Amino acid sequence: MNSWINLNALWKIMLVGLLAGAGLPALFAVGLRALYPPGRTVDGPAGRPTAGPLGYTAAVLCFAVVLAAIGWGIYVIVNHS
Repeated sequence: MNSWINLNALWKIMLVGLLAGAGLPALFAVGLRALYPPGRTVDGPAGRPTAGPLGYTAAVLCFAVVLAAIGWGIYVIVNHS
């Protein structure tokens, strides 16, 4: 073990940084893609593709996870400052 670098803390910071920094935006993008899938029928004058019930369910789950992570982050900041 190096006395300058705490490797145990380093891997935890890297993991959380990757999950929050890349994972949450990617999950949000998956939710958007579930709402507007390519190749589906066009609905109304706006010309947006429609999602089926499975697409709406997947989108709601993705957005709920992102909102829960945001809420957890705010909770941690408020209670640990």
